[in-house]
Amino acid sequence: MKILDFYQQKNKPVISLEFFPPKDPAAFDKVVDELILLKPDYVTVTFGAGGSTRDNSYHTVKKLIEDKNLPVVAYIAGYGLGPNEIKDVLDKYQALGIGTIFVIRGDKPRNLDFVSHPESFRYASEMIRFIKEHYDFTLGCAGYPEGHVEAESLEADIQHLKLKIDSGAEYIVTQYCYDNDIFAAYVEKCRAIGITVPIIPGIMPVYSVKLTHSLAKLCGAAFPETMKQNLDKLAAAEADTVLAYGIDQATELCRGLLDKGVPGLHFYTMDRSRSTSEIIRRLKTEKRI
Repeated sequence: MKILDFYQQKNKPVISLEFFPPKDPAAFDKVVDELILLKPDYVTVTFGAGGSTRDNSYHTVKKLIEDKNLPVVAYIAGYGLGPNEIKDVLDKYQALGIGTIFVIRGDKPRNLDFVSHPESFRYASEMIRFIKEHYDFTLGCAGYPEGHVEAESLEADIQHLKLKIDSGAEYIVTQYCYDNDIFAAYVEKCRAIGITVPIIPGIMPVYSVKLTHSLAKLCGAAFPETMKQNLDKLAAAEADTVLAYGIDQATELCRGLLDKGVPGLHFYTMDRSRSTSEIIRRLKTEKRI
């Protein structure tokens, strides 16, 4: 089944989980085993900048399919990769039976010695068009409710998103956003320029105060004033106290999104299980998902 079928055929919101290729396979196995008890509709596996996790991403996808019997979406981040390198990655995923690829440009690798292929695609839209010309995958793409950090404006970024859809992307998963009004306004702006595909919000619980600030700075996510004050109060709190706050805050965020009729929720698990498990359990208990 292609992942788009879930959004078109399921009566309840679709629940998806994102994983990184693991550095500790045993710990990763434990996390996955805990999370699949919640019966997610599908999972995704990321792809490191410049192909840095190419082999590990492939083996993680293979393991989740063959050992865990999970529907999997494979990421590909094309920054620095040439067309033949991209085809090599996609051929291997196709041989595994992957039906959906999530396409992002990706960030520049931190390795200062990295040399980009001279034919590397500049934008995700170019890579989406290339993949559509050579494969029959369903393609997903990323959206940014507060605008990509490199975009000149939110409106310009939404125009770039429209180009991704026009190039062949069939659904959107967004960068996380801590303000549901911002997300709702973003969806409205997307619809206003003719983007009709499913738009799925990304969910990033607070795992630690330091990590939350670091990730928000990296991706340009703003904190609502109340959340900012709460994070300041939690700066010296015990890890369990911070996790409990993150679970409460993200659960409330999800409730609001579900009330707005989102087609699904995509959880950035950071290869951890406790927060995502508890949030999903609460939503299931409330019969929201």
